Amino acid sequence: MRKLLLKLLWLYQKFFTLIGFGSCRYYPTCSEYARLEFENNSLSSAFYHSFTRILRCNQLFDGGIEYPLLDKLRCRPVKLRVETIKYWLVPDKTNRYYIIKNFSYKG
Repeated sequence: MRKLLLKLLWLYQKFFTLIGFGSCRYYPTCSEYARLEFENNSLSSAFYHSFTRILRCNQLFDGGIEYPLLDKLRCRPVKLRVETIKYWLVPDKTNRYYIIKNFSYKG
């Protein structure tokens, strides 16, 4: 189920990038936020957070930079080099993590 949802998000991102449609008030965009949520959190949590993020993406909210929070870590890399790390995880005070994408990832 998770792989199907991620594939649909990938198709959505590629299609709307080609036609140049839409803009998002947040960084990362709402579709990128949803992809990060579905990759790293449970399906119910990912649906909830993605849905609330999409509802906040309008003129009534300021927007800005908002990365998803992780409930728990799923895996730990064996070899730690900058090229092998896909996301940086930054802890907050409530024992959860902010996720930051590594643009130099070669995977």
